[in-house]
Amino acid sequence: MLVVITIPAWNEEQTLGAVISEIILIMDQSKYKYKIHVQDDCSIDTTAKLAKKYGAIVHSNERHKGLAETFHEEIKHCLELNADIIVHTDADGQYPAEFIPKLIEEIEKGNDLVIGSRFAGKIEDMPLIKRLGNMAFAYVFTQLCHTKITDSTTGFRAFTKNVAKDIHFSTDFTYTHEQLIRAARLKFQIKEIPIYARKTRESHLMKGPFDYAMKAWINIFRIYRDYNPLAFFGKIGLTLFTLGLLSSLWVLYNYLATGMVGGIPRVILAAMLILAGMQIMLFGLLADMKK
Repeated sequence: MLVVITIPAWNEEQTLGAVISEIILIMDQSKYKYKIHVQDDCSIDTTAKLAKKYGAIVHSNERHKGLAETFHEEIKHCLELNADIIVHTDADGQYPAEFIPKLIEEIEKGNDLVIGSRFAGKIEDMPLIKRLGNMAFAYVFTQLCHTKITDSTTGFRAFTKNVAKDIHFSTDFTYTHEQLIRAARLKFQIKEIPIYARKTRESHLMKGPFDYAMKAWINIFRIYRDYNPLAFFGKIGLTLFTLGLLSSLWVLYNYLATGMVGGIPRVILAAMLILAGMQIMLFGLLADMKK
């Protein structure tokens, strides 16, 4: 059995050497045959050269693609290396390598996708607004995946080659979200283990906590829309339909009580709300059929 530990890296010359060294120290003490793979996202520093110096297999993107597309490249190259298990970790040293064998052990027990949960374990430092955003994500993904998820955004995870082969990414969501949803839809066994997360540099992806919060909520709405369209459009449509129905009942009450409908605009508004609600619920039904 071959384990490929893959690391996406973009201008990580300050931390990558220590990350690879720590992985080597831990994995050499384990029973697992392993390789370390670094997917360089067109760094302008010595990231690629440093990774090779520490013995990693390096592939470089021809242009800067961002984390989601870089993850796709990682998967492709890990499969080319004939990986049986793929372990994904970050280049900033946030995730201690001591937990890698624990992830692999859960795969050996029959799980297909194992994620290292910072919130089930301990986080050295995280802004409050980011914690709240992650809690919201966890609630959403627990519902969508029908599995208890406490940390849907963690990049620290292990998965089988079957997960890597069978899950095809089609959106620009972060890979952490889409992989979880698609794994659940394909009936792969998902498991969380608690981990310790270190304090690291500021994220390359987010400009600040408010930027994170805005993007988090936008993604939550998009996830609901694309992966549970019947519920997403159904709730909006039902709300409008109910408002229209209540308005219609009020118009009917006025007519029966006074002989007047209370104004043509009110009648038109009630009719528009009912029609709009029915149309939106229909959109949800059609979108659900095409999933």
